[in-house]
Amino acid sequence: MKTKTRKNNAMQKPKLVYSTFIRTTPKQLWAAITKPEFTRQYWGGATNVSDWKKGSKWEHHFEEEADPVYIVGKVLESVPPKRLVLSWASPDNVGDKSRVTFEIEQVEDMVNLVVTHDSFKAGSTMVKKVSRGWPRVLSSMKSFLETGKGLNIWYDQK
Repeated sequence: MKTKTRKNNAMQKPKLVYSTFIRTTPKQLWAAITKPEFTRQYWGGATNVSDWKKGSKWEHHFEEEADPVYIVGKVLESVPPKRLVLSWASPDNVGDKSRVTFEIEQVEDMVNLVVTHDSFKAGSTMVKKVSRGWPRVLSSMKSFLETGKGLNIWYDQK
């Protein structure tokens, strides 16, 4: 997986870009991102819940937790199975909002997935969390789609 971190000199806001090739189809990848029965298998038990229509709310849940909603946002753009753009914030600090874009492109017998997480507020605490989380989640998603089994994303990184 290729990872880039860019800074916009004018605003000094991080732009995290992750690109990976997955042996799957755009429709299967779209389902993996949007269907709770799939997300829980590679996202450490978490689910993504929405109707995935522009303007709709979406939530990232850990169903086994006492306070299950971990991330909230709105669907800013939805073009199945090619592009999904979401706002992204902790329910405890919705003012620290950012944006995630999933771009899905068929390349021969595989799919190139580019995930861009940007539009962070200056001083955002979310940057550190997602910069550690996305590589784990996307690697697990790739493994899940190619082998049927996700990875342990909760390993202790020292």
